[in-house]
Amino acid sequence: SDKPTALTYSLAGLGSGVTEAIIVNPFEVVKVKMQSNRAHQSETPSTWTVAREIVKEEGIGRNGLLGKGITGTMGRNGFFNMIYFGFYHTVKNWLPPASDSRLEFLRKVGIGLTAGTLGCCVNIPFDVAKSRIQGPQPVPGVIKYRGTARVIAMVYKEEGFLALYKGLVPKIMRLGPGGAIMLLVYENVHEYLVRKYPD
Repeated sequence: SDKPTALTYSLAGLGSGVTEAIIVNPFEVVKVKMQSNRAHQSETPSTWTVAREIVKEEGIGRNGLLGKGITGTMGRNGFFNMIYFGFYHTVKNWLPPASDSRLEFLRKVGIGLTAGTLGCCVNIPFDVAKSRIQGPQPVPGVIKYRGTARVIAMVYKEEGFLALYKGLVPKIMRLGPGGAIMLLVYENVHEYLVRKYPD
């Protein structure tokens, strides 16, 4: 069959998420460092100053600007995109389109919202690990959180299973509707371009 399978969509999503994570991770490291700075806004250093400070103090590699928390970021983005795109494109093909434009709108919003919500539920332990690794350590100067799998196991052991889902509700409130909006816009723009520029 020439029709892509759920596995095809999921693996394509996983690949896109991992690639995205590798590219955006340095910006995540800088963002987390800036967000954890408790100084008044007028005293907060610029993005480039913070990036240079990270390179000077922690280097560029594994624990520095490029690599700090990268496996957590890869897990977060990779698994989200895997579930999001795999679910959306598979379910979209299973549920027949509605002839009424309002029902078709609701069908697409519902599938996109569900895809975004499921992606959040699957990837949040990686997000928690990434935040612990990239954020301030409990004891200044002592690295407690290092290695995504190790951090997930540590959080589970010390704080319990639900600690791996801290922040799930606001994450769903952001990415659930965001997932619906993104895919709705994608579908409408795609349909318009296909009509406007047929083969």
